[in-house]
Amino acid sequence: MQRLFSAFPNSWPGRGLLLQRVVTAAFLFCSGLEHLKEAPQFTLALPHMIGAGAGILLLIGLWTPLCGTAIAVVEVWIAFSGSGSGAIPIMLAALGATLAMIGPGAWSVDARMFGRKHFEIPQR
Repeated sequence: MQRLFSAFPNSWPGRGLLLQRVVTAAFLFCSGLEHLKEAPQFTLALPHMIGAGAGILLLIGLWTPLCGTAIAVVEVWIAFSGSGSGAIPIMLAALGATLAMIGPGAWSVDARMFGRKHFEIPQR
């Protein structure tokens, strides 16, 4: 996983990535719940539910490249399926794609699991 990112930014860039993950996940989760309530069939709400599930993983920063890619694909699918306006799904697809390219930041499960480790080598 570390090979996918040059670094796991901390400080202001890390906070910016955390904010981007939180906002994207909130929109995906709300959209999934809204379509689950309104859809007459579960199959119509399925892409929104996939996006909501990927949004939850994105929120905690787990498997960010895979989740961001899944979000981008699902939201493009939603945008071109013809149900409603395509502006919000295209925006969410762009956010998912940018998070897949940039990475999760320092405040994520990915950073804890796959981030750079600091080893102390004792003096002899």
